[in-house]
Amino acid sequence: MTWHATLHLHYTRQDQRTVAHYHHEGPLRVLQSLYPEGDAVCHNVLVHPPGGLVGGDTLAIKIEVQADAHGLVTTPGATRFYKSATEPAVQSVHARLAPDARLEWLPLEALAYNQCRAENKAVFELAPGAELMGWDITALGLPEAGQPFVEGTFAQHIEVPGVWREQGRIDATDLRLMDGPLGLAGQRCMATLFFVAGQPIERQRREQALEMVRSLIDGHTLRASAGATSPHPQVLVLRVLAPLVEPALDLLKQARAAWRQQLWALEAVPPRVWAT
Repeated sequence: MTWHATLHLHYTRQDQRTVAHYHHEGPLRVLQSLYPEGDAVCHNVLVHPPGGLVGGDTLAIKIEVQADAHGLVTTPGATRFYKSATEPAVQSVHARLAPDARLEWLPLEALAYNQCRAENKAVFELAPGAELMGWDITALGLPEAGQPFVEGTFAQHIEVPGVWREQGRIDATDLRLMDGPLGLAGQRCMATLFFVAGQPIERQRREQALEMVRSLIDGHTLRASAGATSPHPQVLVLRVLAPLVEPALDLLKQARAAWRQQLWALEAVPPRVWAT
């Protein structure tokens, strides 16, 4: 049996409060809206009751953020792509941000089990004045559990149309990619934190943000496999490779906190579900 689920999440600003409205079909839910940092920012947690995806399953998430609203979306755990015999398992995210809207897209890791056939796609459209902070974390196999990723494929796509696009396909049998020095070099977690604006980021603001996160990298245990850059005037990116999720997520959380304070003058209030 395959599962097909859709979720439409819509943020609006009502007086001084960001309010979330949503509807769904299939096994994909939004937990109640939470306001751990006041009315301006609405935190939501996406829940997929089946617990993972197998071949033929699809999750389609659409997010709209209206002017002056600020939504934060995360998950309570990993998105698990299990073994698939024929068809791929697919997750797609499409977000649109109106002028002066903000979105934080912070799901926990996508976990590729051995012999999976997975596709993970995210597209973000930003109007001028809108800003987005998000991350993408991919873990290949469960090395600590003795379940390495030695068969299967994982296709990934992150795009801001007309501005920035990254896509690739990881084949577990491609040892040059998996273990070569110009590939993953034996690392099994890839993580990217990105900050995107709907118009060019002022140069000084951009350079200060990069300097701050580079100083964090210099003091981190993953400094040899991490780096920050600006591939486009509207985009800031931190990338890291790690043997496991935990150290990569630690660096991304620190960088997210620094950028949130510097770029938005907001404290780094974590979603409550991260503490459970």
